[in-house]
Amino acid sequence: MALNLKKSLQAFNEAKRFMPGGVNSPVRSFNSVDSNPPFISHGKGSHIFDIDGNEYIDYVGSWGPLVLGHAHPRVVAALSRQIARGTSYGAPTLLETKLARLVNQIFPSMQVMRMVSSGTEATMSALRVARGHTRREKIIKFIGCYHGHSDSLLVKAGSGAATFGEPSSPGVTRGTAQDTIALPYNDLAAVENAFAQCGEQIAAVIVEPVAGNMGLVLPKENYLRGLRDVTKRFGALLIFDEVMCGFRVALGGAQEKYQVTPDLTCLGKIIGYPKKFRRVPVPRRVLSPLCR
Repeated sequence: MALNLKKSLQAFNEAKRFMPGGVNSPVRSFNSVDSNPPFISHGKGSHIFDIDGNEYIDYVGSWGPLVLGHAHPRVVAALSRQIARGTSYGAPTLLETKLARLVNQIFPSMQVMRMVSSGTEATMSALRVARGHTRREKIIKFIGCYHGHSDSLLVKAGSGAATFGEPSSPGVTRGTAQDTIALPYNDLAAVENAFAQCGEQIAAVIVEPVAGNMGLVLPKENYLRGLRDVTKRFGALLIFDEVMCGFRVALGGAQEKYQVTPDLTCLGKIIGYPKKFRRVPVPRRVLSPLCR
């Protein structure tokens, strides 16, 4: 039986007047499933409810962070206590250091870290650090892997943010695309070949260790180890985008499960429940550009 989404459809049409496609992220539009999105009024536990009164089991969890479900009593209480003390200070706090110390205990490779507001900022910061550290410009990413809404990483990305099936996102300049080498995921020979051709120009390899944005593709045996070896050999940095797999495939992420240590790691979503934020942890040897 079809759901009654009359109120949601009215809300969607109204939203289209003010937001491109009526949403703030293309995947929310339901275009890929030829439907209209329900407009959510509230959530409780593992369920969400739309403005038409329909109830859903929430398998999305706000795309990652809601591991405890909606409106968990302990989370609501903690948020209420903090809101009473203020919400944002624009200055350092003890909680930042406490959180950084905890992350370091779980991810030993993350010797120091910079907290930012989005996954896009985390990956952009990681690439900038890599380019500054190596004095090189090119990066390698993998077709179908999604690392945020930035020009150099939307080349052959794996998200609706880059449009499905297109070789590149409209609006990405040719110059930007030329600095991004997009290779097939799980094809170590292609990576070796790219480094053989222009290894002295490659600043970093960025990868979803487990490729979640194109259907949960596991790395082949020794694939991540091979990326680690070739980047070390050519003096490039290895960046793990663990926004999706961090704390999930293992408490210490893919780097713990597969015993491969990257130079830089991007985390997000799950670590910030119930408010999303991200971080780009950095080894001390490449920290100096962030301290200036």
